[in-house]
Amino acid sequence: MPTAVEPLLVELRDRLERHARPDMATAVEGVRICRIGPDAQPGSSMSGTVLALVALGGKRLALGDRVYDYGPGQYLVASADLPVTGSVMPGSPALGFGMSLDPAVIAELLVQAQPGDLPGSTGAARPGIAVSDASPDLLEAVVRLLRLLDRPGDRRVLAPLVTREIHWLLMTGAQGEAVRQLGLVDSSLSHITRAVRWIRENYTEAFRVEDLARLSGMSVSAFHRNFQAVTAMSPIQFQKQFRLQAARLLLASHPHDVTGVGSQVGYDSPSQFSREYRRQFGLPPSADAAHLREHPDLATALP
Repeated sequence: MPTAVEPLLVELRDRLERHARPDMATAVEGVRICRIGPDAQPGSSMSGTVLALVALGGKRLALGDRVYDYGPGQYLVASADLPVTGSVMPGSPALGFGMSLDPAVIAELLVQAQPGDLPGSTGAARPGIAVSDASPDLLEAVVRLLRLLDRPGDRRVLAPLVTREIHWLLMTGAQGEAVRQLGLVDSSLSHITRAVRWIRENYTEAFRVEDLARLSGMSVSAFHRNFQAVTAMSPIQFQKQFRLQAARLLLASHPHDVTGVGSQVGYDSPSQFSREYRRQFGLPPSADAAHLREHPDLATALP
């Protein structure tokens, strides 16, 4: 890590430690502080559309067959809301900054940008998750935003300006094309997001890929290619991941109704549900339900 960013990382760690809370919330809307112990178990959930910046330790995120590792001074961008499994790297706690990405802010910045302000775009669908080294400018902007947690009199006016600056730095940075697609109504990402949203809202229902392709305004072949590029999964695999994550949340509150939970999330076959659940979480549903009773925090993912 370049020497120029070391003082920023030190201050970033100090301010995150000072303001970390069990619920991860902060006084700035859309900003969270994540502190995870070294013994935390992997967790599964939807990623959200976020910036996640590590200040201490390391994190690992799995999406389909893709694995993303990132450590101090590195950031992850999720430009689509995807089913992921997160864990901390062995041997150290993890401390990080998270911020929701706002498509409306990105769209406004795109309109205000002058020719030449932004790098060129290919228009092709980009992976929905990517990792890069944080620039000194990005680290400095995040630190300035965290300083506002100690200045409530300035926070209401200045925090929106700094979060806007962070969006701009992401748009012009290494993962800029993926971030910029969040603000474009007609981007490949926006088309795939329609299908992702439909699957999430109707995850218990069977579907035809042809219908999802039509919803996305694409041919079937283009839809398959772009969906795989963004999510690292086929539509059927994506639905299965979401069903299993929903089932785990339900089992945390209904641990004695494994068959009912499987049916509720769309499985007609209890044996298929049990088999796929074990493959995903390492335990059959009944055993995992007992484990969740002892460790209810495991039902939700590491952020």
